[in-house]
Amino acid sequence: MSRAAIQDWTETQVLMKFDDHKDVKYCVYREDTKHFLAMAHIDDTPIHTLELPEGMKLDKSSYEVLLRYVLLDVVAA
Repeated sequence: MSRAAIQDWTETQVLMKFDDHKDVKYCVYREDTKHFLAMAHIDDTPIHTLELPEGMKLDKSSYEVLLRYVLLDVVAA
């Protein structure tokens, strides 16, 4: 299994509903032919890892938008 970083761990503040926010970090990596977006709390506690659809290439701001939607979904669960 070959793993390669596309974007190293990046800390960000994600705006949630009602002016609330979460301080998190994320990274984007490739394992073999699949791409993943991994999210964690600042203290390295994992939140969620999302497999990105094949061929999906985004810039940093797009990853952060995707991160917000995933966090909203995880928090709602």
